[in-house]
Amino acid sequence: MEEKIRKVELAISLVLRIGVSLSVVVLGIGLGMMFSHHSDYTSFTGSFSYHSLTAVTSKFPHSFSGLAHSLSKGEGRGVVVIGIILLILTPVMRVAVSVLSFIYEKDPPMTIVTIFVLCVLIGSFFLGSA
Repeated sequence: MEEKIRKVELAISLVLRIGVSLSVVVLGIGLGMMFSHHSDYTSFTGSFSYHSLTAVTSKFPHSFSGLAHSLSKGEGRGVVVIGIILLILTPVMRVAVSVLSFIYEKDPPMTIVTIFVLCVLIGSFFLGSA
């Protein structure tokens, strides 16, 4: 039993490490692309405001079609959004691996609870906030 628990812990930690590392690399690439194409972002003087990067009216993609369009044009903003999506999906993948681990450990009550948690997480993406 101790060996099963150790394997599960290693799988979960691997999912977390890979998810966070991959998202950081993708975010770094996207930021590099963004700053190389828009040199005014790197200037700390002038009329540029960093609040405009996070404003609702910013040119960052706000839909999957906008994301696809941004990526097809090779924009760094689209790559940054992919990195953020990867970061958001990392804990969801951790819960999915937990479901598999409870099945592997033959623990039906925890499997059911974890499936419920996974469904709530996935459902929250579709319900969103207004």
